[in-house]
Amino acid sequence: MDFLELSKKRYSVREYESKKVEDDKLSRILEAAKVAPTACNNQPQRLIVVKTEEGLEKLKKGANVYGAPLAVIVCVDRSESWKRPFDKKDIGDIDAGIVATHMVLEAEELGLGTIWIGYLDPKAVKSEFNIPENVDPVSIIGIGYAKGQPASPNRHSTERKPLEKWVNYETF
Repeated sequence: MDFLELSKKRYSVREYESKKVEDDKLSRILEAAKVAPTACNNQPQRLIVVKTEEGLEKLKKGANVYGAPLAVIVCVDRSESWKRPFDKKDIGDIDAGIVATHMVLEAEELGLGTIWIGYLDPKAVKSEFNIPENVDPVSIIGIGYAKGQPASPNRHSTERKPLEKWVNYETF
């Protein structure tokens, strides 16, 4: 499958089968995260894999992963993230987003569904998973076998703004 086809096929899954994600598929998803580019190759991402019932129950205190049997908490270590020198912007959240993108696309390639959760209570997640002060949870990726009908890969032609609404050439 080519990249654009894969990207169009991926959608946010909000209902999962109870079937567990196989360890070899999890390994491939984590390998995809490992090869993701980061600013200055600082690799400030920190991942917490949650797959036990106990862990998934703890996760419910800070986020809803819609019953996914596997979740990955994507964090950034602020002490290692690159800061842009001109305005000191911390690029760690961008790095975490790139890592998460690699994971959801690899999961899709493996026949798994995902949901990207940005709506989370960082204090609760930090507390429940013993996350150090300098590390912040940025997002959570729910992963599993999708239940129900997949979203149409053709939905983007009607559900997305046309390119001319947001792409500019040479100047804004």
